[in-house]
Amino acid sequence: MTKKQRGFSLIELLIVVAIILIIAAIAIPNLLRARIAANEASAVGSIRTINTSVVEYASTYGNGYPAGLASIGTAAAGDTVASCGEALLIDNQLTTGIKSGYNFTYADGAGDVPNAAPKSGCAGWNTYTLIGVPVTQGTTGQRSFYSDQTAVIRFNPTGTASGTSSPLQ
Repeated sequence: MTKKQRGFSLIELLIVVAIILIIAAIAIPNLLRARIAANEASAVGSIRTINTSVVEYASTYGNGYPAGLASIGTAAAGDTVASCGEALLIDNQLTTGIKSGYNFTYADGAGDVPNAAPKSGCAGWNTYTLIGVPVTQGTTGQRSFYSDQTAVIRFNPTGTASGTSSPLQ
């Protein structure tokens, strides 16, 4: 090569590309693990928010726990008047039951008789269950989370939907 020629040889370019690929091979798995950890933290936060909203709903309307997420969620069409049917306690995204790579399932007390609610006009329940499972196991999350009227958040390391009868931590 003469002094006037500038640039890189093919070998030099291949070495640079190989170094970039090695760095990417190290960084990408760490990035995916960090995303899973962030989704799991968001799921726990969402369950905590729902638990708090459910207790606030029961205190406000005096009829027990709501029948579903829609009862504590935001009103449709920009309605800003809270009621026992739409209490405006959680945001639209959480009302749908899907947030940050997790599906949330809220169920009123199975086998419960609904409480009569002369104060609010809506029936309430004495118990509820709340389960958060990853949308895609291993990609959006590893663990599933469970809570009920005790407001204790438990997890299942296998990521499957489960209640108190399974090996929750």
